[in-house]
Amino acid sequence: MFRRLAMPKPLKGGRLRTPTQAVLAWIGGPGRATVEAIAARTGHQIRRNLVARRVLSFPHFLFLFWMVILLWGERWVFDSKVQRCDWENWEKWPKHATPHHLVFVADPQITDPHSYPGRPWPLNPLTVLVTDNYMRRGYRALQRQLRPDSVFFLGDLFDGGREWKTRQGAQFVDPQWGGRRSETEKKWVKTWHRKYGEDFWLAEYKRFSDIFFKPFSSEGGTVPGPYQRGRKLVASLPGNHDLGFGAQIQVPVRDRFSAFFGETNRVDVVGNHTIVSVDTVSLSADTSAYKDAHNLKPIYGPVHDFLDEVPVLKRKLAYEELGVWHGVDRDLKLHHKVEDVNSADLSRVLRDPGTDAVADLPTILLTHVPLFRPPGTPCGPLREHWPPSTKKQSSRGKNDGSGESTTRDDRNAISISAGYQYSNVLSEADSVSLVKKVGNVVHVFSGDDHDYCELTHSPSKGYVREITVKSFSMAMGIPTPGFLMVSLYNPIDAKGNSIPGNPEMTLQTHLCLLPNQFRTYMKYVTLVAVSLILLCIRAFLVPVLQLTPFALEPESATPAASSSSSSSSSSSSSSFGSSVLPMYKDKPQTKAKTEPPERAYTPLRGSTGAASSGMRGESASAATTSDSSARWTSKKSRSSQRWAGAAGMGAAGGTGPRIHLQDPFYDGGKSWKSGRGRRELGVCVREMWTTTWRLVWMTGLFWGYLARER
Repeated sequence: MFRRLAMPKPLKGGRLRTPTQAVLAWIGGPGRATVEAIAARTGHQIRRNLVARRVLSFPHFLFLFWMVILLWGERWVFDSKVQRCDWENWEKWPKHATPHHLVFVADPQITDPHSYPGRPWPLNPLTVLVTDNYMRRGYRALQRQLRPDSVFFLGDLFDGGREWKTRQGAQFVDPQWGGRRSETEKKWVKTWHRKYGEDFWLAEYKRFSDIFFKPFSSEGGTVPGPYQRGRKLVASLPGNHDLGFGAQIQVPVRDRFSAFFGETNRVDVVGNHTIVSVDTVSLSADTSAYKDAHNLKPIYGPVHDFLDEVPVLKRKLAYEELGVWHGVDRDLKLHHKVEDVNSADLSRVLRDPGTDAVADLPTILLTHVPLFRPPGTPCGPLREHWPPSTKKQSSRGKNDGSGESTTRDDRNAISISAGYQYSNVLSEADSVSLVKKVGNVVHVFSGDDHDYCELTHSPSKGYVREITVKSFSMAMGIPTPGFLMVSLYNPIDAKGNSIPGNPEMTLQTHLCLLPNQFRTYMKYVTLVAVSLILLCIRAFLVPVLQLTPFALEPESATPAASSSSSSSSSSSSSSFGSSVLPMYKDKPQTKAKTEPPERAYTPLRGSTGAASSGMRGESASAATTSDSSARWTSKKSRSSQRWAGAAGMGAAGGTGPRIHLQDPFYDGGKSWKSGRGRRELGVCVREMWTTTWRLVWMTGLFWGYLARER
């Protein structure tokens, strides 16, 4: 068509028609007619579908039921699950306490090309959409229902953050030392480095921000709880999927991460507790087996520098906190005099109040990788993947040199293993050194394992209690994701000492579980089966109980043609009269025949229109029948002529319809019954297909609306 439009065409005056003129002519002529026909057809179909019997039909009521089900599974269930974890339901503080509400989120690990390499379209984009929506809805419910004062992330924000090439550096290759990639990753690493770089990482950062940063203020608000300084969100603690692990970390990747999320090592004071976040994935390079053969100090050096300054940083921030609540002067008093730099007293750091000026607040240590523990150390009953075993093995003298007997449960414990860019626990040396350098650690929170684990460490680590927080994502191999709620309450005086009479334990924890998406999908599958059964029952009852069918009768022509055909059929019926006998069109004859003339026609009693029409036709065709009688050469019997004459019911001069009596007419109605059964089966199949398709596409559109809604 477009080729014909592009060719110049002559006009009446002999001039050539340009392609533009040809297009305009087509638009004003056939194009306009086509559009009008499509619009008429569309309007006609809309009018047919908007009748009451279709709008208020069973499939549409079933769709309303599915709307409620999808709203429950994709929206309401998140608020319902989180609402059960309300602070008042589990906190046990004094009556007039005003605790600081803190939430730990671990391993969101947003899905990217590194998660499922080779997964085809559209399965991979659908996975990203579903997992993002799950975390978005769960996090919004968290902010809306709980309104925590502070939120801290425990690393592994991305799944493949370490794989995306940085702008700095001409080469972005794996170090020659350390573990090796799996065979699957080896096939894809060149593609990742070629296709996914800094721009892709920035797009992933924006995606993470849309899921977690924006709802922090839009859903949770900006007003903190009573007697709290403000709301705080910290997501600067890196995981091995963000940077790598140990000796194989690339410094430009870490620099990019800290440029957008903040310093990977930091100290915060919230709820009269000091929270120390340590980049333990970089710290692990110091105890790597490749330390002596390669210069790894650029990786672990900044972490050691931070740990050396932690006591001073803790005092500074605690003194600043006291200055807010008790009006303590935070600044260091200096004398107004000129001093020689070589003789000046530099023992006191600026704004460091010293060890005697302020007490050491209870300290919480955050690390992405859990601290070391002996193999088989149980994780407790809240571990979902492997609950405590009924058969436990007792071992002695393996609890970090304590000499105490412990219960070993390998299934319920975190596996002590390592591989390419990961280690399930820190080394024992790093764990002991970390607790001692941070000082006054009352609790440790970690991530990485994706499942819950709670234990008390050995004396070498100060009997410190550690909780490994569940993953927040549904794609981490744990059926029921979750997050950890922490309530902090530590009233202090002007020097930071706890006020006598307050609870000895200054923090309480509670594991909050999100919906089990697998169970939600199983409910969907069950309800799909129930819906199909109901539609099948209805389709079966339509021909049996003479119910109004949902499927529309097919139309063979456009609305205009239908109206013209209906008018012509009405006029012909008025001319022919009402037919008493079934009519059909004769098959074309293979040999030329001369039909017998119409004989005396006696109209049937009770057929008024046909009788009068037959009487008028007899007189009008007298001449024609006499001529035909002369040429009659048929050898049919007199009986057949009589039947043929009696069947004539046509117009003037026309050959009337015939009755063909076949043997199956006398078979007791078997063929009629089988034909009726086939018709009823066809009605059932058509009803089943039409109602199922209507329910599927309407439900799919509503699910798509819920999935794309932000």
